[in-house]
Amino acid sequence: MINLKQIPSRSPSVVARKTGNEYLLVPVAENIADMDSIYTLNETGAFIWESIDGKRNIEEIILLVAVEFDTDTETAKNDVLEFIQSMMNYLMITI
Repeated sequence: MINLKQIPSRSPSVVARKTGNEYLLVPVAENIADMDSIYTLNETGAFIWESIDGKRNIEEIILLVAVEFDTDTETAKNDVLEFIQSMMNYLMITI
């Protein structure tokens, strides 16, 4: 169960690259990119990824998303929690 006071961190084995309008996450192992496991993020996902800095807790990230995308906190909470859970499943972030 995810607690809103937890502080997520990005995995050091994931490289993020912005190319044009796309934001890509590429897992890297032993200095070799796993090109079969590239993930493309939409605008919201990219914002959440950038907000995960190892200092902010999930509750703070939710508030940032609500302000950035001019949405209510419940919608932002659902989006952030879904993103974090998905990225945890792929070992892209830890909490």
